Amino acid sequence: MLTCKYAKFSLPKNVTYLNCAYMSPLLKAVEKAAVRGVRLKRNPANIHAGDFFTITSDLRNAFATLIGASDAGRVVVVPSVSYGMATVTKNLKINKGQHVLVAAEQFPSNYYPWQVVCADTGAELKVKAPEKGHHDRGRIWNTKFLESISEKTQVVALAHTHWADGTIFDLEALRKRTREVGALLIIDGTQSLGALPFDIQKIQPDALICAAYKWLLGPYSIGLAYFGEYFNEGKPIEENWINRMESEDFSALVNYESRYQPGALRYGVGEQSNFILAPMAMKAIVQIIRWGPANIQAYCQSITEPAIGMLREKGFLIDELPYRASHLFGIRHPKNPDPEILKARFVRANIHVSFRGDAIRISPHVYNDANDLNRFVKILSASV
Repeated sequence: MLTCKYAKFSLPKNVTYLNCAYMSPLLKAVEKAAVRGVRLKRNPANIHAGDFFTITSDLRNAFATLIGASDAGRVVVVPSVSYGMATVTKNLKINKGQHVLVAAEQFPSNYYPWQVVCADTGAELKVKAPEKGHHDRGRIWNTKFLESISEKTQVVALAHTHWADGTIFDLEALRKRTREVGALLIIDGTQSLGALPFDIQKIQPDALICAAYKWLLGPYSIGLAYFGEYFNEGKPIEENWINRMESEDFSALVNYESRYQPGALRYGVGEQSNFILAPMAMKAIVQIIRWGPANIQAYCQSITEPAIGMLREKGFLIDELPYRASHLFGIRHPKNPDPEILKARFVRANIHVSFRGDAIRISPHVYNDANDLNRFVKILSASV
């Protein structure tokens, strides 16, 4: 069982930070990696041609280890989830009469691309919403979502953990159903990877895309994407030098190459060899692997369950396990007070949470402890 890792971060002692789903703090070790990267750029004579490839190779291998992928060649560096989703939609075969299925209120980067592709092709964008005000909300939402998949479904695109309230979607069941109807399964892992176990061998998504600045504990403007066999011969959304065959030979780059790197490697972003961001992201992922996402989830559960029990006694609605996460979950107020008044109370107490949709979202990590949750409960309970 993990213990509190507050000492590995640089959070102020007077701040109760329960908002990793907004943006994670940096590990001290990740800060040091950033400084080393800046210092390296001071003297570019120390940066060699091979470094442009090893730096991304190391990061891709670390991410592959985290998700259980046997082939790091299916992992590429991307700058954002929207970039990865644009890659998917550029290579998507979909026609009028078919549809894309998404969850209600999922993050815009995993909604707008589908809205546009459906508008362009005449396909339909179907949005499946949960039943509000129900204690068994997550289970019912999962059931209804599965029932919405039909022979006309071409794509199911959603997060493993819903960003607004922590609802966990049963990806194994969804994968089984999408295979039955021949649909793609596209996963945004930004709000789960790193804090919730994910096994690529069990889920076998067609694409898994994840920003690094939340539960991967990395910097902003870098992420990782996994692309399955459906995308082996596709077209990247940009034409850069590094995604072409034999780009390792700098002296031959003037011999323009029409062939792309094999498989998923063609989809990597230009200037992916970021000598500051890539080492930061890798250092963070290596630490997560050492801790273990299952242990991180168990730790978050151990410090949140007593608080959840106290809030339920006062009438707050919080979904049951296993249909919501312990690292990220939504709390629905029994009296629906003015959210601005609640926000002001948290600000005065120096407690950082988020308000998403109709939920108060809290998202603890290993730098939190039970005392942080107790402070949160005290402020929130006073509003009942």
